[in-house]
Amino acid sequence: MEARTRVRLSLSPQRRLGAVLACRAERLAARARLLATLLTLAACQRSPEMREFAGSYPSATAPTGVVREFALTAAPTELPLLDGRRLAVWAYNGQVPGPTLRVRLGETVRVTFTNRLPQPTTIHWHGVRVPNRMDGVPGVTQPPIAPGESFVYEFTPPDAGTFWFHPHLRASEQVERGLFGVLIVEDAEPPPYSRDLVWVLDDWLIDRDGTIAAAFNTRHDLAHDGRWGNVVTVNGQVAPTLALRPGERIRLRLLNVANGRIFKPDFGALGAKAIAVDGLYAARPIDANGVELAPGNRLDVDLIAPAAGESLAVTDRCTRQPITLGHIAVDGAPMAPQTFASPARAHVPHWSQTLSQTPLRWSVALNARAGGPFGIEWTLNGEVMTHDHHTAMHPALQLPRGEFSRVRF
Repeated sequence: MEARTRVRLSLSPQRRLGAVLACRAERLAARARLLATLLTLAACQRSPEMREFAGSYPSATAPTGVVREFALTAAPTELPLLDGRRLAVWAYNGQVPGPTLRVRLGETVRVTFTNRLPQPTTIHWHGVRVPNRMDGVPGVTQPPIAPGESFVYEFTPPDAGTFWFHPHLRASEQVERGLFGVLIVEDAEPPPYSRDLVWVLDDWLIDRDGTIAAAFNTRHDLAHDGRWGNVVTVNGQVAPTLALRPGERIRLRLLNVANGRIFKPDFGALGAKAIAVDGLYAARPIDANGVELAPGNRLDVDLIAPAAGESLAVTDRCTRQPITLGHIAVDGAPMAPQTFASPARAHVPHWSQTLSQTPLRWSVALNARAGGPFGIEWTLNGEVMTHDHHTAMHPALQLPRGEFSRVRF
């Protein structure tokens, strides 16, 4: 962050914009590389080379026959958020974050969704490998859900992990107004943590009058690194306190729902271990301090509370000025040691030899240009999608089933 600030101060406006665009392009390229990997995985699960990966990335999960039914309604409301004053938001089931939906691996999720917003919307199940018709992409996998209408989402998640749900229509506004929730798919036999908790990290851009800033797309935000807020929250509150008993071992699931802000949590001397990233277990537990969460990222942390009487701060150190995310207060009767093995022991394949022998199937150029309703447009191979995703898209990239493919961004 310091280097980027120096660039802004030392360059002319023209060169400064070019540097910022290049930085933004690098971030898009990193996400595109991840997308290319996921496309490769989805297309190639039956190839001989994929046998090494089959155990940790199954093509499907056999349903247990258990169906978990949920009802979600998106509607405007007012809630005591941030510093406790009432804030006009859009919410799922009248709460921000929305409800945490929790199922076990093999169980079917059935969500009856009703739209009470003043504009169309959908629900996208972020990170979940769902049937295409349940993916919530308006005009591509389903029509937009108009105000007053309902839609039933149903799927059986093939992976255990931490996921989330949010609109995929006018998301830069609807998510920023408060529409986001968590979907937890537990292991068939979850590790015996004393508690399994969620921290939803967010930032809110609040005007001087105490309302959410209504300019959800600006040239500045699009030309830089998105919309950064001026109030940081955990589960909708500023620096809340998590009370733990001495020796208590918890699984803390972190989710970044911000539009542009990156979080870099620091758990200090807690000895927190990262065990899963974006819904997949790591090969081994690693130090959780300093792991960056870009928008949409999830991080599962394994931590054990220290002795009674301690109060520790969890700090975000991504920006030059550290921000206190929350506090952990330890008190009460000690808990017996919980010494089970870390769940972070998934088999992770070696890709180097396979990727070097894989043909390049498609190349995509990421770029920016002047134009559009907000003064700047981001393009793929010279084409741009509108804010509402209603323009024609590129012809679908066809990959051969059962073979590895490389896609260059």
